Amino acid sequence: MFAIISDPRTHRYLGPMSSRADHFLRFQRGAGSWFLHGYGSFMVRLRGEAEVIGNCGIFHSWRGLGEDFDDMPECGWILSAEYVGQGIAGEAMRAALTWFDEVYGPRDVVCMIEPGNDPSMMLAGKLGFAKTRLAELPDGVQVQLFRRATGG
Repeated sequence: MFAIISDPRTHRYLGPMSSRADHFLRFQRGAGSWFLHGYGSFMVRLRGEAEVIGNCGIFHSWRGLGEDFDDMPECGWILSAEYVGQGIAGEAMRAALTWFDEVYGPRDVVCMIEPGNDPSMMLAGKLGFAKTRLAELPDGVQVQLFRRATGG
């Protein structure tokens, strides 16, 4: 995953470039989501292939963005630039959301996307997410917040 996010074509929508140590801490937080909440990100591979081409899923995070976002299940997807636009992230996220809804029942889920990342904005809409507001992360990066409201 570090090689995938280090590619400038992928990294351009992931905020300031992080070190391998920062990436390791991010990976550990993801593992902690599984341990503490029972859900988290999955590695994405093509069927029958061993190579990791991305990750996606629903994880638990706290980003300091307010009550409408923090302490909520959050969706995220990152694919290697070679695989963007092929429907892979959509297929993986639909499966992750279906699994999440079956295991945890209908719950609101949030996500955030940097403005300009049109493929991810379109995918969020297809997955049932609606824009809520713009926000600024602690590192100064502007993000569009989304919510998939289930009424649950």
